[in-house]
Amino acid sequence: MPKKKHFSAGRVPLILFLCQMISALDVPLDSKLLGDLVQPPTITQQSPKDYIIDPRENIVIQCEAKGRPPPSFSWTRNGTHFDIDKDPLVTMKPGSGTLVINILSEGKAETYEGVYQCTARNERGAAISNNIVVRPSRSPLWTKERLEPITLRNGQSLVLPCRPPIGLPPAIIFWMDNSFQRLPQSERVSQGLNGDLYFSNVLPEDTREDYICYARFNHTQTIQQKQPISLKVISVDELNDTIAANLSDTEFYGAKPSKERPPTFLTPEGNESLKEELRGNVLSLECIAEGLPTPVIYWIKEDGTLPVNRTFYRNFKKTLQITQVSEADSGNYQCIAKNTLGAVHHTISVTVKAAPYWISAPQNLVLSPGENGTLICRANGNPKPRIGWLTNGVPVEIAPDDPSRKIDGDTIMFSNVQERSSAVYQCNASNEYGYLLANAFVNVLAEPPRILTSANILYQVIANRPALLDCAFFGSPLPTIEWFKGTKGRALHEDIYVLHDNGTLEIPVAQKDSAGTYTCVARNKLGMAKNEVHLEIKDPTRIIKQPEYAVVQRGSKVSFECKVKHDDTLIPTIMWLKDNGELPNDERFSVDKDHLVVTDVSDDDGGTYTCAANTTLDSVSASAGLRVVAPTPTPAPIYDVPNPPFDLELTNQLDKSVQLTWTPGDDNNSPITKFIIEYEDAMHEAGIWHHQAEVSGTQTTAQLTLSPYVNYSFRVMAENSIGRSVPSEASEQYLTKAAEPDQNPTSVEGIGTEPDNLVITWKPLNGFQSNGPGLQYKVSWRQKDGDDEWTSVVVANVSKYIVSGTPTFVPYLIKVQALNDVGFAPEPAAVMGHSGEDLPMVAPGNVRVNVVNSTLAEVHWDPVPLKSVRGHLQGYRIYYWKAQSSSKRNRRHIEKKILTFQGSKTHGMLPGLQPYSHYTLNVRVVNGKGEGPASTDRAFHTPEGVPSAPSSLKIVNPTLDSLTLEWDPPSHPNGVLTEYTLRYQPINSTHELGPLVDLKIPANKTRWTLKHLNFSTRYKFYFYAQTSVGSGSQITEEAITTVDEGKMAGILPPDVGAGKAMASRQVDIATQGWFIGLMCAVALLILILLIVCFIRRNKGGKYPVKEKEDAHADPEIQPMKEDDGTFGEYRSFESDAEDHKPLKKGSRTPSDRTVKKEDSDDSLVDYGEGVNGQFNEDGSFIGQYSGKKEKEPAEGNESSEAPSPVNAMNSFV
Repeated sequence: MPKKKHFSAGRVPLILFLCQMISALDVPLDSKLLGDLVQPPTITQQSPKDYIIDPRENIVIQCEAKGRPPPSFSWTRNGTHFDIDKDPLVTMKPGSGTLVINILSEGKAETYEGVYQCTARNERGAAISNNIVVRPSRSPLWTKERLEPITLRNGQSLVLPCRPPIGLPPAIIFWMDNSFQRLPQSERVSQGLNGDLYFSNVLPEDTREDYICYARFNHTQTIQQKQPISLKVISVDELNDTIAANLSDTEFYGAKPSKERPPTFLTPEGNESLKEELRGNVLSLECIAEGLPTPVIYWIKEDGTLPVNRTFYRNFKKTLQITQVSEADSGNYQCIAKNTLGAVHHTISVTVKAAPYWISAPQNLVLSPGENGTLICRANGNPKPRIGWLTNGVPVEIAPDDPSRKIDGDTIMFSNVQERSSAVYQCNASNEYGYLLANAFVNVLAEPPRILTSANILYQVIANRPALLDCAFFGSPLPTIEWFKGTKGRALHEDIYVLHDNGTLEIPVAQKDSAGTYTCVARNKLGMAKNEVHLEIKDPTRIIKQPEYAVVQRGSKVSFECKVKHDDTLIPTIMWLKDNGELPNDERFSVDKDHLVVTDVSDDDGGTYTCAANTTLDSVSASAGLRVVAPTPTPAPIYDVPNPPFDLELTNQLDKSVQLTWTPGDDNNSPITKFIIEYEDAMHEAGIWHHQAEVSGTQTTAQLTLSPYVNYSFRVMAENSIGRSVPSEASEQYLTKAAEPDQNPTSVEGIGTEPDNLVITWKPLNGFQSNGPGLQYKVSWRQKDGDDEWTSVVVANVSKYIVSGTPTFVPYLIKVQALNDVGFAPEPAAVMGHSGEDLPMVAPGNVRVNVVNSTLAEVHWDPVPLKSVRGHLQGYRIYYWKAQSSSKRNRRHIEKKILTFQGSKTHGMLPGLQPYSHYTLNVRVVNGKGEGPASTDRAFHTPEGVPSAPSSLKIVNPTLDSLTLEWDPPSHPNGVLTEYTLRYQPINSTHELGPLVDLKIPANKTRWTLKHLNFSTRYKFYFYAQTSVGSGSQITEEAITTVDEGKMAGILPPDVGAGKAMASRQVDIATQGWFIGLMCAVALLILILLIVCFIRRNKGGKYPVKEKEDAHADPEIQPMKEDDGTFGEYRSFESDAEDHKPLKKGSRTPSDRTVKKEDSDDSLVDYGEGVNGQFNEDGSFIGQYSGKKEKEPAEGNESSEAPSPVNAMNSFV
């Protein structure tokens, strides 16, 4: 816990708010708050003391410092001034002391080796950096050497030397083979700290020719390789064979087999050795032994134990490491090597030395004139470090004298300081193993108090938890801090509150009455400053209905409930977890409001389910387990919900509590897990049961908390893993005594319905909440911004009260308090409402219109004064209408249009305007009552736009080489028409489009004849109008020039705006399969009919048609003679040559699907003029066997062409 603060009037060092713990003193460099304060330099960043650089990159030596005014920088090299201006390769970063030495372009890194020191200086003093030793990294090559192959017999020990070249920094050593695979290591074979490879004993499998030692230099990212070493391990038999082949002495001693032997140490040598390590480093002790069988290494510390958490064994326990070593780790360490034949010991005497380390580094000191202060520099080490002081980088012995300063070893004492006493002091603690250098400034300032915490911060805290109110401050001398609550409160004392050194006020247990406004006041002899913060206390988030342990059968459904109660102003986030993780991504899991539902439960669904509710201020959680069991074998009638409890009894009947007891029913072989108690209020809500409490399934009594003035009845239900029982019989009734209400109405509002009234409404209490008879409400109100007293009236149990005679739209504070015959409810909180609104009084002014384009305009206006709105500002409404067309063709008024812009906007866009039109508009302000007066009408006109498509296009009077076009002008010219453009192109017999022809037509024309066209040719037309702005939408049409004078071109339906250049197709009916089949069938029938007639004629009989003709003879029909080869009853009519033509291809029918003789080139009548016959919709031929008036003969009737189906029909009729 932060230290509590007791402020005194004496002079003490200035303390700044940095965090809850006080650290190094400093002047905050906040330009907005403390921009006028000066501060001596402080080194903020520098390169390490031992700075190894990469010779392949530029050298960057860092030195950054802060201060006010900003400091300047200088450097020394090897103790003398380093003039960077004289070296073209050296630059200093702007606004910084960092050096950049460009050795990539030229120069060598070795040239710039040395000891560098940076000085940062301003008018208040000078700070210096550490001595930075700059050295380039080195990765030298191995010296070339000739390595003889090694031959050993099985079981002998071996050390393969590595002896890597000395680099900077030292290399990392490892052994690999030619394939760059690390050589396997074990208790028998391992690498020592010096890089050598040790074999406790060799085996034949150790034979190989590529034992290679590698040295990796990380700084330069290079790897150097030693020459491979060849090792051959031979057995005794192989060795004897070799000796016998080369020597005559068969008694050679080396031929004897290697025997097992006790351990001896390969490293270190002898029985004792010394080891020295520096404090804070890692102590590494190594013992590697040889022997057969392979020895095992053990470690102990004489007269002590190895530290538990800092001791580690490496390299198969051959290396002992102790991290963060200290003087206490000094002593004798013993390593023991054992095998089955014996043991050997080695003692390592460890001495821990220490480079200097801080006990108390000097801290920055900010004093006011006349104050006293102390700089303390305490360091330790082994051996004890020497303490030396410097002032602004100069040893104090040769620095200018300061009468306010007195040096006593590791302490500098200041008394009665003045502004000239400001300086930067350096403390240097050094011994043979290193040094420490610390800068600490003394800054003499005279400053009145300043509060650094932002004003009016709102703190929100959960009730019954600590509240910390910040008051960061600055001043010199050190200000005293006091806290006040409210506007006229007394200073807060430490009996309830905790006042911290950094100005923070702590309320250990914040209650509801802790809410309010708190004022922090900082004072010193130069002035006073204060700041207000606000504290709100929120209700804690609670889980009022926790999920419960459940046992369900596999494949069934389970539901967990989690109801959360929280502060009304906080919005909780509910999350469900399974086994502290996210729910499975499975559609069987569904979360709905307060429930988690799992359907088709499987064994994997068992576990712990947690409901976690989080707000911005707190969080709560509750968990329940789920156990999945096998389905009950069917039939399983013995398992069921419990029987209902019985024998309910009420005892210990008090005003606000009663004890309920009951007898459980049968649990039906599934233990009862809980009992649910419900109540009925027979006085206020008869027949409606409410949840009262739940108790464990092992209880049969419950102490129930009751509310006043309720006629209670209780019932109990039992629940087991199967489900819940039916309710028990109701208990006897118990009427509690009346009491004053304990809550007030909710949803209190004040909204006026008329300009001179205030309608106060609320949600009344129900009977259960009334707590007694005679429920009434005390309604109080007063103007919010006035000094009036509260006006109150007591009304009956209603939900509305109207205050008359109020000013228009004035804010009111409103309270509604419940009371009954016993007394009043607690004092309610006031809510704000408004009296009724009235229509706004002022119209918006300075209305301006900016026409954006032909269909869009932007309107600006000045807002009306808020007081003139006389209500809630809902927005501004623009009325606009078109007066007349600028082309003066369409002078008529249209209805007004309205656009509303919400809120306080002062501009808006009017879309969808008609081009080339005059418009008028005005603007009105709108509140909840209605609209205010209209602004002065503003007129504007829209520019020209492109026209719409011509209203119609017709082709009339087609001839062999001409077509006449008639059209109606566009319905919306949107400006002055300048001309029409006609584009047309022919369509050939394969429906391909020909070349496009453009034609300009004056705007005053509505008819145009195209001449010199190709005969019997279809044309497609594209027609559109133009204004000065551009071209409008086009209308398309198709037409055909005639073949001869007897034929007319078919008119095709218009295709407005489509602009698709595709010829339409007309089906030739004479080429359709169904039509040919039909004609063949008709011809066959006629042939059969002729045969029948011929047979009957030969018999001298008449068939019915002949009788009909005899009865109704046509005088114009002359019967033919029998000897001319024809039948007298019939006559063949000759037709024009065109009667024998097939139907035309490429024609199309109008859009209404009808065919008219006078305007369609596709009519079948045109193809058979001499026959009063036609085709049905199903293609059948309809005709009468009656004679027709014969047409005059024409030349070419005796054509030898094969007749078409139509000609065949005509010849038989």
